[in-house]
Amino acid sequence: MKYGLLYHYWSDGWSCDYIETAKKIKNAGFDVMEIGGDHLSQMSAQEMDALHGTTQDLGLEMSVNIGPARDQDLASEDKATRERGVAYLSDVLRRMDRIGSKMMIGALYTYWPADFSIENDKERAWERSIASLRELAKVAEDLGATCSLEILNRYEGYILNTCEEGLEYLKRIGSPNIKLLLDTFHMSIDEDSLPGAIRLAGDRLGHMHLGEGNRKVPGLGSMPWAEIGQALRDIHFNGFAVIEPFMRYGGQIAKDVHLWHDFFPGATEADMDRMLADSLAFLKQNFEA
Repeated sequence: MKYGLLYHYWSDGWSCDYIETAKKIKNAGFDVMEIGGDHLSQMSAQEMDALHGTTQDLGLEMSVNIGPARDQDLASEDKATRERGVAYLSDVLRRMDRIGSKMMIGALYTYWPADFSIENDKERAWERSIASLRELAKVAEDLGATCSLEILNRYEGYILNTCEEGLEYLKRIGSPNIKLLLDTFHMSIDEDSLPGAIRLAGDRLGHMHLGEGNRKVPGLGSMPWAEIGQALRDIHFNGFAVIEPFMRYGGQIAKDVHLWHDFFPGATEADMDRMLADSLAFLKQNFEA
């Protein structure tokens, strides 16, 4: 298992200087930096090569996180929208190959967050998105990449809400290069047992996102981390376990994840660094027992 961090940790917006952020993530003791797929899709060849060179020098791996836009919805009723989504994700996969990344993650099967003001037909959405993902899977197979589909809670998505649903969905896609992403925050809402869901996923678990029930870094809440660690050891999980916290009040990120109060008023960057170091040490204590 390798420990990672989503790039946004020190920011209240969905942007960063990836070269400097990579250095900070490595200095904090992590093995993996999770970057934004939209950012990668807009990078020049020179920018991609610079990022690749920096992470290689640091010994840092990368995963690529995508929450597709509505006009790239793989479950859309509109064929052109689905085709646009497959083309976009295929392009990101090819760009990932250039920067040496082999793991694409997110709710790739639709757009994020879901629009619940309209009538959503889950069964038909499955049919359309599964057909789209079969096309994307061929690209991933050719590149030796993996796409890990994130299971979302009921307030952010309707297509996949539990690990059990995810496994049935993977069975219908039929590709070894499509796996599941389990996120402890989302799991805490819709799973009966977090360790149980991890064991159920077994070797179909491609990626983990880690955070408390209020989306703080692990160790600052009440998640059963020792039991989660034991479940990961039981299935011999050797993928990326990425901390994905949302703790900064103000800015676009807080609006998008509905954070309406300040967890840590007046926290400095040094305070954020200390919380991160403590969290990583806490995870290793619980996951490597």
